[in-house]
Amino acid sequence: MATVTVKNERLVGGTAYTQANAGAGSARWERNYARVLVATDVLILVVMLALVMIVAPHPSIVEVTRYDFALPAVGIGVALLLGILALLSLTGSRTPRVVGVGSQEYRALVQSSFLAFTTAALLAYLFGVEGLTFILAYGLVATTAGLVITRWLWRRWLVAQRRKGRMSNRVLLVGSEESVAATARDLKRTPAAGLHVVGACTPSGRVADYIPGTDIAVSGSVDKVIEALHRVDADTVLISSANELSAATVRSLSWDLEPGRHHLIVAPSLTDIGGPRLHTRPVAGLPLVHVETPRYSGGKLHAKRTFDVIAAGALVVLLAPVLIFVALAVQFTSPGGVLFRQERIGLGGEKFHMLKFRSMYQDAEARLADLADKSRDSGNDIMFKMKDDPRVTGVGKVLRRFSLDELPQLFNVVRGDMALVGPRPPLEREVTQYADTVHRRFLVKPGITGLWQVSGRSDLDWDETVRLDLFYVENWTLTGDLTILFKTVKAVLKSEGAY
Repeated sequence: MATVTVKNERLVGGTAYTQANAGAGSARWERNYARVLVATDVLILVVMLALVMIVAPHPSIVEVTRYDFALPAVGIGVALLLGILALLSLTGSRTPRVVGVGSQEYRALVQSSFLAFTTAALLAYLFGVEGLTFILAYGLVATTAGLVITRWLWRRWLVAQRRKGRMSNRVLLVGSEESVAATARDLKRTPAAGLHVVGACTPSGRVADYIPGTDIAVSGSVDKVIEALHRVDADTVLISSANELSAATVRSLSWDLEPGRHHLIVAPSLTDIGGPRLHTRPVAGLPLVHVETPRYSGGKLHAKRTFDVIAAGALVVLLAPVLIFVALAVQFTSPGGVLFRQERIGLGGEKFHMLKFRSMYQDAEARLADLADKSRDSGNDIMFKMKDDPRVTGVGKVLRRFSLDELPQLFNVVRGDMALVGPRPPLEREVTQYADTVHRRFLVKPGITGLWQVSGRSDLDWDETVRLDLFYVENWTLTGDLTILFKTVKAVLKSEGAY
């Protein structure tokens, strides 16, 4: 029986456009980047497993006592290598939707290594294999660390490329002008996601016009998405609001897109809700999205408190020389006490005294009223923030730049007033101006650092600070806390947005 090859060709702008060419650039970099990751994974696994076997007490032979024969350790290493590589593929650690942003890539790496080595340990126990304890224990640590570090390095390179507009999906936004503008702003704030907006389709369909408040050109109407997709050479359609499109239209659009080259993304109207709270479940052909309500009690909360106490106590001990040096610098460079105690609002709206190294002159509070108007002019009607604040001492500027003035808050954490990670602890005068919804930030303890700290620090305006704090309160996880702590170190070293 003869086969017929159908070439999907459309007339766009007076010229024939072959769909096979659409999205080719995106597919090419995705394939090439995945191949690079495979090669790197193989290299790291070979090196780490070889090093572990070289330093193992009995690296050459392992005994299978139950069946009275021996196996070469190299064979065990090859089996582990192949097993981890297979699991890395099965867990999707190299898929375009995972690399570059989020923690799913790292979770896949840890899960793959852990599952491979625990399976090997179980088989060793069942078959009575001796001599593998060292290889399995140290191999798990070495391979996991090697994979995570190399993937982190590759991610840094990928994010740098994406900030330049390279190695990203070209996105066509579809929806109302308001939703398109909001989605475009959110994507622009997160270039690491690799979603570069190149056009938009709106109900008006005013071609060559721009979305108000953005530099996004209108590329067509919502009923001519495919033509607009080709016109701007996009490979991804992102529906920012579905009110303008019927279910049949969205379904038809998904059929018109070419598998493997085009992507369809639907953004539900669930703003500032994190992935851990969202679960999809198809029911009778409906893609239902389940949203879990936030929980502020139970084992997770106790685990967070335990981690905070242990980590803060350890940091106090490790940073004791720094604490002493900073205290002496504050004491001998300006009159006044070493510590600054300020009343803040914490968990449940309770007041507590937050500790900081003094970074201002003694009369700072008395001079605040005269400077408040300048802070409002900079876009912060509620929080007082000012660059080049004249009340800050010379030493204080250095302390603030590197957040060293915040170190005494470790004692607040040990005492239970604060957590290592959480929303910013506000002043009482700020709370009196809060909208009702903002009071949700008091459902958890305030933190020394948080999303606001790693997302711009003092450069953020009030609305953005509130949005980040509320997002944390409603979506916090222990894994997320560790990620924020890691990013805090980076933000402090870069010292951007600190004043």
